[in-house]
Amino acid sequence: MDLTWSDTEEAFRAEARAWLEEALAAWRERHGGRILSGDTAEGFAQHLDWERTLAEAGWAVVSWPAEHGGRDATRWQWLVFEEEYYRAGAPARITQNGIFLLAPTVFEFGTPEQQAHVLPRMARGDDLWCQGWSEPDAGSDLASLKSRARRDDERGGWVLDGQKTWTTRGAFCTHLFGLFRTDPDSERHRGLTYLMVPLDLEGITVRGFGRLDGDEGFAEVFLDDAFVPDDAIPGGVVLGGVGAGWSVAMATTSSERGLTLRSPGRFTATADRLVALCREQEARLGPDPRRRDRVVQGWMEAEAYRLQTLQTVTDDAEGRPAGAASSLVKLWWSELDVALHETAMDLLGPDAELEGAWSKGWQFSLSGPIYAGTNEIQRNIAAERVLGLPRK
Repeated sequence: MDLTWSDTEEAFRAEARAWLEEALAAWRERHGGRILSGDTAEGFAQHLDWERTLAEAGWAVVSWPAEHGGRDATRWQWLVFEEEYYRAGAPARITQNGIFLLAPTVFEFGTPEQQAHVLPRMARGDDLWCQGWSEPDAGSDLASLKSRARRDDERGGWVLDGQKTWTTRGAFCTHLFGLFRTDPDSERHRGLTYLMVPLDLEGITVRGFGRLDGDEGFAEVFLDDAFVPDDAIPGGVVLGGVGAGWSVAMATTSSERGLTLRSPGRFTATADRLVALCREQEARLGPDPRRRDRVVQGWMEAEAYRLQTLQTVTDDAEGRPAGAASSLVKLWWSELDVALHETAMDLLGPDAELEGAWSKGWQFSLSGPIYAGTNEIQRNIAAERVLGLPRK
């Protein structure tokens, strides 16, 4: 593994840095410098404006083929772009569930017609996708889901019943992807089908609800005899074949737990901000060796995660995909995020504000060990599928 960026990658970095600085300044000015959370209705509209700015300049999906809206960047260039994106303080991607979760699955399992329709519209922000995984009785235990899809050959489509919940930004999205039980006699992982569903169909009710931090970032999706025609998505609404949903979904969860959702640039940028915060606090209050040690430890762990990511990308490029080891990646980034923000809150002490950036980041970091499959589930997967330990 060569840790030196090539001249091509450095040129790519310089181009990305220059564009981000100029485009971010213009975007902030357009919105009067008042940038809201993307998990509110008004903030979502602001952030969608940013997403379309990215797309128009070809920076929305840098590693995708140009025919689908990307710029044919390598995986290494994607990592460079991510580092520059977070270094610049650019906003969280409201399209991330589509771009980072559904899109890799469409590339792997979608037909050419599905890819030609879904991917460019996703890149441009024409269609906004949310993930329909969790249900009232099926969170981390995804195989226990109960939402059903019944085939209606006469009308040419599927009839959906059930309920999805904890749907991130579902109240603001136009489409949902998720698993449905299409064999009523099946159990657990069998008889499931992966469907792509427009949310404006008759029989679908989307009801947003607030999170602990007050943002309206979640939604419940109720499906009541909702008919989704096959041609709602050119090429069909089924991804990967009827009854093959579990294997298709596992590809999506691998993306969710692995690198595409949480690239290291996010954490190295946070660690750099933490070092700056420590210097500010020490300038006012004097040095504190205990807190300084925690800051150094956090910075080193973020750098270690970055180096491990480079190894993971190298392995993938050489035909050794992470597979179940993506559970270890998820454990790493989720616990690292909590540790960095807890250290910041400790540094701030009574100076921490409930609505400040560090406080908001800390509140969000607490959800990391829960979403994308709880860390308890990830430890079971790592024990059984990576270490080969017996099931309890």
